[in-house]
Amino acid sequence: MAKAMTSRLFFFMCSLTLLVLGNGVGVEGNPDYNDALRKSLLFFQGQRSGRLPANQQVSWRSNSGLSDGSLDHVDLTGGYYDAGDNVKFNFPMAFTTTMLSWSTLEYGKRMGSQLPEARAAIRWATDYLLKCARAKPGKLYVGVGDPNADHKCWQRPEDMSTVRTVYSVSPSNPGSDVAGETAAALAAASLVFRKVDPAYSKLLLQTARKVMAFAIQYRGSYSDSLGSAVCPFYCSYSGYKDELLWGAAWLLRATNDAYYYNFLKTLGANDQPDIFSWDNKYAGAYVLLSRLALLDKDKNFEQFKQQAESFMCKILPNSPYSTTQYTQGGLMYKLPSSNLQYVTTISFLLTTYGKYMKARKQTFNCGSLFVTPNSLIGLARRQVNYILGQNPIQMSYMVGFGPNFPKRIHHRGSSLPSLSRHPQSIGCDAGFQPFFYSANPNPNVLVGAVVGGPNQNDGFPDDRSDYAHSEPATYINAAIVGPLAYFAH
Repeated sequence: MAKAMTSRLFFFMCSLTLLVLGNGVGVEGNPDYNDALRKSLLFFQGQRSGRLPANQQVSWRSNSGLSDGSLDHVDLTGGYYDAGDNVKFNFPMAFTTTMLSWSTLEYGKRMGSQLPEARAAIRWATDYLLKCARAKPGKLYVGVGDPNADHKCWQRPEDMSTVRTVYSVSPSNPGSDVAGETAAALAAASLVFRKVDPAYSKLLLQTARKVMAFAIQYRGSYSDSLGSAVCPFYCSYSGYKDELLWGAAWLLRATNDAYYYNFLKTLGANDQPDIFSWDNKYAGAYVLLSRLALLDKDKNFEQFKQQAESFMCKILPNSPYSTTQYTQGGLMYKLPSSNLQYVTTISFLLTTYGKYMKARKQTFNCGSLFVTPNSLIGLARRQVNYILGQNPIQMSYMVGFGPNFPKRIHHRGSSLPSLSRHPQSIGCDAGFQPFFYSANPNPNVLVGAVVGGPNQNDGFPDDRSDYAHSEPATYINAAIVGPLAYFAH
């Protein structure tokens, strides 16, 4: 009897685990995109800084960073930790916000019950970005937490004992890149909230205009102004012209103000990227602006359509102009560190441009290669499927999705016991032994987190210390939300 009870209980627990985590398999052998979409958004709750709301679902996280901003007598609580550390870097956080907003604008109708979750993820960031932009006249706060001190510690965000230095840009210490991206995030989010919360939308747009004016008037890179506070972590390697283009493109979409169109024209469109990331926005701006050429048939934007297609020709594997490597298993391979961030962002552009082409029954050529909307969308789907487990080692690179996923991710909160299990504070060095260097799986599953991904041989060691492959980041996840919503319906 006891044995029968035990096996019944075991079966029940397995069923429950599958119910919570999902088995990751959908219809026709495709991954369960709906499940992946839900989890990709849930991940953002695990990255929250500040006072957590009553409806917080990631229960192993608690309040953190409640005095953020106090060193400069301002309230900078809230926002997101960018990755597996406890620093708030606004440059990648604002890009994350822009991409979540773009995903919601393009694919919100396909999100179903996840649309409110997407809005909540955006608002957690924009509430913080508004504080950063409005706290003091003539100042834009761009980060909280000394990254050099933080990276020497392995402790939960709830226990942070490192100094919460605040960083800002101003007319004398400009940051056109971080300001341009912040303006893009606020403008894109204003469109998301336009119908559901008009007053909030208006505040976002007013602030976006001011921040963009600052980016344009006081030119300079925030890397030069802030040095080791942001480099080498989130240095603006591509300069700030791409953020000026991106910010203006979003403000043009949000306002229809000819000022932004005229400003765009002064920047030219002669850059030839083959990447899209938190640092390099050219390709994203080209696809965003090409929407006007394709959907509205506005000839003024034809050059951006050509630039967008030139970008696609650098990505497509059979294109004579391709500059993109693929692994044996079919994964786009751009750079060895955190490669999936480029896979998710480029997959977003492939899906979105393919969607625009489909709406107008358009095709184009990359030399001898004939490109249809399905050429782009099919490639994006293969990348998303690879991430969700259709790869040589059958590893899902989204934590908690499918039967086999990374168990030892490079993430402080996930790898250390929660406050409820270990109420005593864990000091700066106390987290390394026995937690960081342990071979055991992380005690807390950061459901939905997409990690840096496999190496160029499709291999993945699942090693906590290998942050280039095992660290999740907000900007990896933000870009996969759109394609997941598209493929889910």
